[in-house]
This record gives sequence, C-alpha cells and structure tokens, in this order.
Amino acid sequence: MIARLRTPSAVQAWLNGLPYNTEVGGETLRSFRGVVRTGTAHCLEAALSAAAVLEQHGYPPLVLSFESIDLLDHVIFVYRTSRGWGSVARSRDPGLHGRRPLFATPRTLALSYFESYIDFTGRIKAYAVVDLRVMGTYDWRLSTRNVWKVEQMLIDWPHRRIASSDRKADAMRRRYRAFREAHGYKPWKYYKGRERWTPLPDEFAHRG
Repeated sequence: MIARLRTPSAVQAWLNGLPYNTEVGGETLRSFRGVVRTGTAHCLEAALSAAAVLEQHGYPPLVLSFESIDLLDHVIFVYRTSRGWGSVARSRDPGLHGRRPLFATPRTLALSYFESYIDFTGRIKAYAVVDLRVMGTYDWRLSTRNVWKVEQMLIDWPHRRIASSDRKADAMRRRYRAFREAHGYKPWKYYKGRERWTPLPDEFAHRG
C-alpha cells in the first residue's frame, strides 16, 4: 500500500474511501497500521496515516493542528511543493478535507479552513505546524496500540493565534444554522475558495 500511495492526492483518495471512525465502543488513536487493519479513520488517525505513508516518498511528516473555541480540534497532514502548501485530511465535515498545494504559507493554508470550520459551536482560534519526528523513537507510525502520546503532544504544543472578526464569524454561523435547518445536512458549495479543495468523499460530493 505504501508503494502504491506515492502522492498526497493518492493518499487523499484512499482516505476518502474509508468510513469515518466514529469510535463506537470507545475512543481510539490508531497508527497507520491500525487504520489499515480496521479500515476506518478519524481526523488525527488520517493525518498520522498520511504522514507515515508520504514520509516514505520524501515528504516530511508534518501535521497542522487547529484549536477551536469549542475544544473540538482538528488535525491535518500538510506538505509543500514548488507551487505552495497543501494538505491531506479526513473529517465528518465536508469543508475540512484536503487542500491543493496552492497556498503561500502554512498560515494562509490554515485560514482557508476558517469559514468551513464554523458550525453551531466551532471556530478556529489558533494553529500549529508540528514535525512528528519530535516524537523521537515513539512508534506513531506502525504501533499496534493507541498512540495517545501524539494527541497529548499536540495539545501541549504552542499554537499561533488566528485573529478574526466576531461580526464576520457570527454572520457565517447564522448562514450555517439557516442552511442546516432548511436542508438537514452540512453545506459546502457556498464556501469561497472551493477550487483549492481536493475532491470530497462521495458521502458529501453529491450534496450542495
């Protein structure tokens, strides 16, 4: 599988095909090996899997951690090409998946998630880019056990604040709430900058 998944777009397509890990029966934090074994992944498991695979193809194992005001944080794998920064991600929200490598800096990449992060309670307040090699010999790549140490490391890591307008955020939340009340599912087509998103999982792509 590692030999086959040679590019970020290939890894994103593979993750898109996996059911989201809703952690029925208890919380998990599986390595790439655990994701392959179970065939499911939540956001941090997906980021770790992307890092483990793409590291073998020359990409540093970098993840970007978001802090939200409602404590429902999100983690994505990030990478850099000659065109810019991009990401690979899996989420229960359509707007929190991957981005094409078209962003000048990690901060502008992080800001591309601001609008689609807003729902009934969420709003990005800070972000951090972390090289998972800071974990040393800790086996976050292929462990057969939950790798909780990674989660704690990201919680403790200093994050950079993202300042934003309360008025703008409130307007976005009102629009989100109105859409959910009218349609009963999460929006994505009304977000700006969708041309920089990677393809969505089928569970979202047919909805507006």
